[in-house]
Amino acid sequence: MSSVKTLCFGEMLLRLRPFGKSRLFQEHSLEALFGGSEANVAASLAILGEKSAYATVLPDNEVGKACRRDLMSYGIDLTPSVTGKGRMSLYYLTNGANHLPSGVIYDREYSALSLAGPGAIDWDTAMKDCGRLHISGITPALSESAMRLTFEAARKAKEKGLTVSFDLNYRKNLWKYECNPAEILTELCGYTDLLISNDDQLRNILGISVDGDFDAMYPDSRDFERLCKAVLDRFPTMKAVALALRRTHSADHNDIAGYYADRKCFAASKRYEIKNIVDRIGGGDALTAGLIYGLDNLDTPAEAIEFAVAASCLKHSIPGDVNLATLSEVNALLKDGSGRLDR
Repeated sequence: MSSVKTLCFGEMLLRLRPFGKSRLFQEHSLEALFGGSEANVAASLAILGEKSAYATVLPDNEVGKACRRDLMSYGIDLTPSVTGKGRMSLYYLTNGANHLPSGVIYDREYSALSLAGPGAIDWDTAMKDCGRLHISGITPALSESAMRLTFEAARKAKEKGLTVSFDLNYRKNLWKYECNPAEILTELCGYTDLLISNDDQLRNILGISVDGDFDAMYPDSRDFERLCKAVLDRFPTMKAVALALRRTHSADHNDIAGYYADRKCFAASKRYEIKNIVDRIGGGDALTAGLIYGLDNLDTPAEAIEFAVAASCLKHSIPGDVNLATLSEVNALLKDGSGRLDR
């Protein structure tokens, strides 16, 4: 098992959703779970046996304390996390089915992290014994001060020689302060060693495009190879890029696959058809955690992207934000792929 410790930085949220397939507030109760993109990565890494730490700003109240206990239950090092003024972020999830899509309603203004800024986290302490920083494009969307704190983390990581992985993760409904999201996300790519994204975000946010039918249900992997090369050409210091592919037949029937490229090789994963999806939230985070695990522990990048997509596939059958699939379960899917009863 790799000895590299990954520090994840981002915002925690309290997720509220109806039970079953009810509409929001159709019933008189909501399920409450904690989650957040970067925390999901930290938790998944810990479940897979990797060392992970998490830096965030939590409210100094019982909700924040409950969140801290929840994160610690996965084995995440929370030493870097602090408390601050503000509240816990919320998001409401409406359950999709068949041709009715799922939906997310954010309630994140005036959260503890969005009110924090540079200096809120002691990065020297947070990055001690860490070899990687993982961030996403969600955090700089929350507020100008959160954006500046994200850049502070990225700069400090590069100064200390950490590898930086960056999930572009553009969420148009979060960018409310006066700024140019594309410029901010592009600048963050300049600090990035491993970029995780998809073809749509590369084209529409970073402005990187190549010829190819990327809207096809079954696109040619050579198109993605050219797209990955264009990304690496655009950012000379970037070492690798991974792209997730999702094709939606209906809200509970998706296909997923993944692509990886560094400056020496390109690899495409097998495609998984996932029917009767239980919960797709966190599927991208499961892929990111699986990729990090694979790059740290497996022999080739091709094996790493296969492992990553298999981990993401399993997440679609697990409720909640966090991928609870174990190392043995991911390996079993890679070996057999049938989902048959394990006795």
